[in-house]
Amino acid sequence: MNSQEQFCNSTYAAEMDIAERELSAFIGAVTQLFGPEAAKLSAEDWLDELELMDSPPRSTSRGWRAVTIAASARLANRLAVAQHRGSDRHVAARICRFFTPGFRGAAGG
Repeated sequence: MNSQEQFCNSTYAAEMDIAERELSAFIGAVTQLFGPEAAKLSAEDWLDELELMDSPPRSTSRGWRAVTIAASARLANRLAVAQHRGSDRHVAARICRFFTPGFRGAAGG
C-alpha cells in the first residue's frame, strides 16, 4: 500500500469515527427525550439524509452536523404531526428543551 492510499484510508477512518460520534450523540439525545421508538425512526432518518448528501462517499469534508440537522427537522415534523393529532400534549415543550443551549443533548451543544 503506498503512502497516498494510507493517507486516504486514515482520513476515511477518521471521518467514519466523526460520523459515528455524531449519530450516537443524536440518537442518545432523541432516546432521552422521546424514547427508543423515536430514536429508531430518527436513526433511519439520519441514514436517509446521509444518502441524500451531495458529497462523494469518501469525501474528507462531509457535513455531519448538516445530516443531524436534517434528521432533526424530520423528527420535529413527525412530532408536530403527532401533536396536531393530539397524541402527545408535551411535545412542544420537549422540542424546545432539545434545542435549549446548554442541554446535554442539544443540537449544536
